[in-house]
Amino acid sequence: MSKPILSSHFESRKPSAVRLAQMKYEERKVKPEAVINVGIGNVSLPTNPAMQKRMFSLDAPESPFAKGIVRYSTTAGYVECQDAFKNILACEGFDTSKLFVQITDGGSAAMELLLIGVCGPAGTDEKPLMMIDPAYTNYISFAERTGRKTVTVKRNLGEDGKYNLPELNKIEEAIKAHNPGALLVIPYDNPTGQYYDYETLKDLARLCVKYNMWMISDEAYRELYYVEDSQLVSIWGVTDADVPGIEGRRISIETASKVWNACGLRIGALITDNAEFNNRSIAEYTANLCANVIGQYIFGALAHESKEQIADWCKNIREYYREQIVGVYNGLKAQEPGLIVSSPDASIYTVIDVRNVVKPGFDAIDFVLYCAGEGSVSIDGVETTLLIAPMKGFYDIKAGEENPGSTQFRISFVETPENMAKIPELFVKLLKQFEAKR
Repeated sequence: MSKPILSSHFESRKPSAVRLAQMKYEERKVKPEAVINVGIGNVSLPTNPAMQKRMFSLDAPESPFAKGIVRYSTTAGYVECQDAFKNILACEGFDTSKLFVQITDGGSAAMELLLIGVCGPAGTDEKPLMMIDPAYTNYISFAERTGRKTVTVKRNLGEDGKYNLPELNKIEEAIKAHNPGALLVIPYDNPTGQYYDYETLKDLARLCVKYNMWMISDEAYRELYYVEDSQLVSIWGVTDADVPGIEGRRISIETASKVWNACGLRIGALITDNAEFNNRSIAEYTANLCANVIGQYIFGALAHESKEQIADWCKNIREYYREQIVGVYNGLKAQEPGLIVSSPDASIYTVIDVRNVVKPGFDAIDFVLYCAGEGSVSIDGVETTLLIAPMKGFYDIKAGEENPGSTQFRISFVETPENMAKIPELFVKLLKQFEAKR
């Protein structure tokens, strides 16, 4: 008897780079005593106290769920949840009076909706999304899912650990060649940890105006910056006063996941200053009905926090990550000076490049699968392994091109400080163990 046939899309699908190690580890029959999982940005810190208060009292008289009834919200989301995102921006010093907010099921749903909204028709090369490589792998995955096209301009990781943007004329050449519908920036970058200052954002904004593109900013990690004398940056800080014509083409992707430590809440948002984009976006999202209403209610607590409360929370989170990221950076360089480690400037990620310390033919995915499937070393007398993300999936590489991610890994600062402190020794020991077996 013949079997039903999968779609060609399903047949071609492979696990996301950030989930690969976890999936392999779950298949492992004999597991080590301990595992440290920094392959995915699954924040393990407690969420904001105001959100916790609602989370632990869904049956309170003032809760919309007090009687056990869980109804849809409007497609755009509860006004209070929209106001929470606006309040955060207002407390950070940005004008929100002309902004429109649509609540989505996490930042991921916002990404998918965005691609449909700014790119050309499915199955064509028209109006692709332009990204700066390496870019967060989900944009590539969602583009493939929706049949939209992505194009990239390349960054390289230098020996000094710095990612440098291509020269503006190179970016402009790529724009002329591909006619993108939008340019994506991630000012506190995932996966590289690069920090974009305002001058960089303004330069890119001028290109968006010149070539009539949308400017999209993924601001999941806004507030998480560690460069001395740096400042909070946002697409909402780039106005017509800086770049005439930028207003009306700005879109940001927001989430409760990172700064607010609520990954599993699955609450995100598309924010724009373009009324037509917002109206069409809501029309498209009506097929999804609405985002998670319990999550909306919990996140909505931030609509009532003061400027001081928002600032204190963000300052504490920023200081927590700065200490972890700088500590791991220094530890890795001490354990193996030949490693290239990305500069600890922003977000909650570090990229490690082993190109100077491994034998020819090294493949990052092989090492990730080795650590997850069989490798372990003794750390403080405990057999331990490490789950990390290979960088190959973060590059949008054409067939036949060399992938810089073949020797690179992304680690996420999501484990306890005690576990994060073990990573330099753990990573280097596992790498040497793997190389010895090759």
